[in-house]
Amino acid sequence: MATMKDRIRLRQISRRKFLSGISSAAATTYIAPRLGRFSFASSATAAANLAATLAADPLRPQYHLLPAANWMNDPNGPIYWQGQYHMFFQYNPHAAVWGDMHWAHAVSPDMLHWKHMPMALAPTPGGADADGCFTGSAVDDRGTATFLYTGISTASPQRATLKDPGHNYREVVCLATSEDADLRTWKKLPQPVIEPPSDPQIAGFRDPFLWREGATWYLGVGSGQRMQGGRVLLYRSADLLQWESAGVLAFGAWNGKDTPDVVDSGEMWECPDFFALGKKHVLIYSTERKVYWVSGELDHKEMKFHAQKRGLLDSGAYYAPKTQTAANGDRILWGWITEKRPEAEFNKAGWAGCMSLPRVLSLDADDALVMRPTPEVAKLRGKEFVLAAAAASSAERLKSLRALRIDNLAAEISLRFRPAPFSMNLTDGAQNVLSLSFDPAKIGDELVVNGAAASLPSEGLREMSMTLFLDGSVIELFANGHACRTVRAYQIPTQPLAIDIAEAVLANVLSLHTWQMTPISPDRLTT
Repeated sequence: MATMKDRIRLRQISRRKFLSGISSAAATTYIAPRLGRFSFASSATAAANLAATLAADPLRPQYHLLPAANWMNDPNGPIYWQGQYHMFFQYNPHAAVWGDMHWAHAVSPDMLHWKHMPMALAPTPGGADADGCFTGSAVDDRGTATFLYTGISTASPQRATLKDPGHNYREVVCLATSEDADLRTWKKLPQPVIEPPSDPQIAGFRDPFLWREGATWYLGVGSGQRMQGGRVLLYRSADLLQWESAGVLAFGAWNGKDTPDVVDSGEMWECPDFFALGKKHVLIYSTERKVYWVSGELDHKEMKFHAQKRGLLDSGAYYAPKTQTAANGDRILWGWITEKRPEAEFNKAGWAGCMSLPRVLSLDADDALVMRPTPEVAKLRGKEFVLAAAAASSAERLKSLRALRIDNLAAEISLRFRPAPFSMNLTDGAQNVLSLSFDPAKIGDELVVNGAAASLPSEGLREMSMTLFLDGSVIELFANGHACRTVRAYQIPTQPLAIDIAEAVLANVLSLHTWQMTPISPDRLTT
């Protein structure tokens, strides 16, 4: 049996797990994003040293959104407002570990180049969110920007909906509004607008999402029933203030395991999202440390969602996604890219987590979810490399491939190949940052990325397509529009990377393009 020390060392970091010793972590240098500058609660020298360390950290992404320092997790309330994209996200202003949840804020004209804004939400002492401002959504309520978010506060065991070892918290839905054109300041309603059901078997009550049909608002909340399964509770309102229950929108099944965290057992669904897409509706939810999508029909009379097709949204270091509508009407998906290294390492590094690149969602002819990087990402392309055409000799293609070099762990790689066994490595000559292979004979495990397998069927396809975005320790892989895998790679190369493809395999490569990607800031601090 593992010792307590071993369990702590090996545990996976949960977005909901409070950390023992958070009071000591609060003594860590405070670096908060504020208009591209730092505000300091400790010495200016210590803050400057940390900023310099972060700016020089080769594992820190250069074109993904992340705060100036410290811990971040879920995307919250992304919204296109008066010509700008606003992103809010879970943030700990005191340390590079989870705890003391605030809503940080960044703004962008194109979903790529971000400017940090003042903190949007902070816990209110004595209020319904005294112990944290958890995940929620932003909507336009007749010209007023409005947050509906989860507030948590200490409660008796009988009233608690979130129970961690040593803690009992009550989760409620809170509301805040902003009158600013750039959404800088937010005014909270003093009391919650929705209280959880009085149900001793409830397994969580958080992460509201909203949509409107005519004059009626609908709000879903991630929840569940112990020993039954996760579910989305539904409410309706005419004014966002007075809500009534509308039943259960959707529900799942318990996996039968007895786990300390009800998310791991499937008894609780986190961060649900629900929206119309094409002629169907799509539900996204996070549970058992994975993210699932479901397409189907919404019964508007009964307000029940009937699932028809489902799948895994991302099989890697990706969690708690949130969608928004873009300026052109596209449905955009954002996700939290999680850490896969030990807590001690990212705490020492001074930062943890980042936002995924924006993904455009659609459904294919069979109503399966399709995910592609937004076209805007192409703005970041720099120097291009193109593999010699398939008509060239094997020697010429191999020579051109060996001439490729990727600097600073920042690149986009786009390739097409025949649906035959394929493999490639990103290497500095001594170690691989990425190892990727595809074998159509391994049904259900066709794609293997850094040793982890995923499904990528090839039946009926004349070619396979893959796009990889390499950014510091983050790799986002898109395959055939359907399979996505987010990978964390913490190897620091000693020299520029090369793409290693065996000569025999290269014969099946139809095309390969690589671009150096342009950083969105000069110092890895975003702005």
